[in-house]
Amino acid sequence: MRVGIGYDSHRFESGRPLVLGGVHLPDHPGLKGHSDGDAVAHALIDALRGASALGDIGQHFPDTDPRWQGADSMALLAATVRVIEERNYQVVNADVTIVTESPRISPWVPEMAERIAELLRIAGSCISIKGKTNEGMGWIGRGEGLAAMAVVLLDQIGDIDTLHASIRTGG
Repeated sequence: MRVGIGYDSHRFESGRPLVLGGVHLPDHPGLKGHSDGDAVAHALIDALRGASALGDIGQHFPDTDPRWQGADSMALLAATVRVIEERNYQVVNADVTIVTESPRISPWVPEMAERIAELLRIAGSCISIKGKTNEGMGWIGRGEGLAAMAVVLLDQIGDIDTLHASIRTGG
């Protein structure tokens, strides 16, 4: 088994839709970013890549590459899941914390959990999403943006010899 942790943060930007965990949250400025700015998906991607020792989101989907301009971060998450599965890992569970003063996250948690569970190929009961405030402190407390943290647990599938051979050959 392997554990990975991911983090992402973005400033709010008027005129963009707010997308978190693949869900559009209406009536709130979106997140500034090269892709759609989905900080939840980005934190999950980093957690998955970290757990499987595959670098970070910037190495695989760099913001200097025009291919990722405006990209759907949930599609990037799905691609990441495929890569870890090719390395003989499967997701066991994921825990996400979103730190923001606004918007309130709780009304959107069930829909986010459903979308994420579908992409991670696990039951919704294996996804935890929590919203927290920063109690008015710092840039998040001033309402300038938000941050997301994710922790994932991966389990090995298949036999260990196949996994190690794949790693040695860069497969």
